[in-house]
Amino acid sequence: MKIHKLENDSAFTGTLPKGCRYCGPGGKMVLLVTGRCEGSCWYCPLSEEKKGKDVIYADEMLTSCTEDVIEEARCIDGLGTGITGGDPFLEDKTFEFISELKASYGPEHHIHLYTQVTDIDKIRRACRMGLDEIRFHPPVDVWETIEKTEYPLVMKDLQKYEIDVGIEIPAIPTLMKETIHLLKTLGPMVDFVNLNELEFSSTNCNELVNRSFKEKSDESSAVIGSQEFALKLLEKDFETSLHYCSASFKDGVQMRNRIMRRARRVAKDWEIITEDGTIVKGIIICDHPEEIIKKLLEEYDVPTDKVSLDVVGKRIEVYLPILEEIAPLSGAECYGIEVYPTADALEVERWPVPPIKR
Repeated sequence: MKIHKLENDSAFTGTLPKGCRYCGPGGKMVLLVTGRCEGSCWYCPLSEEKKGKDVIYADEMLTSCTEDVIEEARCIDGLGTGITGGDPFLEDKTFEFISELKASYGPEHHIHLYTQVTDIDKIRRACRMGLDEIRFHPPVDVWETIEKTEYPLVMKDLQKYEIDVGIEIPAIPTLMKETIHLLKTLGPMVDFVNLNELEFSSTNCNELVNRSFKEKSDESSAVIGSQEFALKLLEKDFETSLHYCSASFKDGVQMRNRIMRRARRVAKDWEIITEDGTIVKGIIICDHPEEIIKKLLEEYDVPTDKVSLDVVGKRIEVYLPILEEIAPLSGAECYGIEVYPTADALEVERWPVPPIKR
């Protein structure tokens, strides 16, 4: 098959999975419904605050509320949702999320789900709720004997449903024989196979080092050889579409685009959106913010629509060019900040706003 190139070294043969077509432009919300999983994959990159824990994250937002999940999809102008874990089928909440997202945003809101589970009753239930695409993640220790598992039976059963079926696995450069066997066995039964670049994380680092894997560079957590391994597989003739997704595509394209979409939705009119989708603004840290706001409005003629009180952050936020003009204020600390437009508002940088030189 012809290899089609994507940004940041990603590539595919055949047809790109529909879920991936929405992910690239940043239109997919990442919904982690639990960090719990019955598998024990040594390469699992899930973070310490999520791995093995009964938590729900809608993108960067920790929540337990369905309303928050629905709102986060709105905030990114979401075209769909990727439901992940852990394993989503360990939680009944998964079915509620599928149903509520479809009810809120219509049947065109594309939902895909990752799982190791082969419980056909749960899978059928998700299909009835409106699941559009399922991505199986068979444990690595069964790749070489995949025909002896329940995966082939489940995939044949799913041919009766209007759902796209795929496999998603890491590209592990030391497992060529096992990976080829998996793809030759299950490839004819699925619509696509996704190969993700293997990456180091804080939770899988020791396992990867013990297996003699090394990072590409100081700037990349990707494993040396994983990309080359995946691209070799794309050159082979499998009976299904193959898609290789690089680590830099996830971070530099997919996530960046999602952040930009959110910034355009949630940024105040006076907040400055950078080309990376982060937000720049001025802040004033003080003990009596109400008094300072009054001073800004009355003495400095700051427009009311260029300033706000952040009660949670215990600070005043103001249009940065205005703050640069009026700083310093007596008894107040003034800074410019750059933050992500995400629910956690992660701060990228902070710098003092100096007084005007006269």
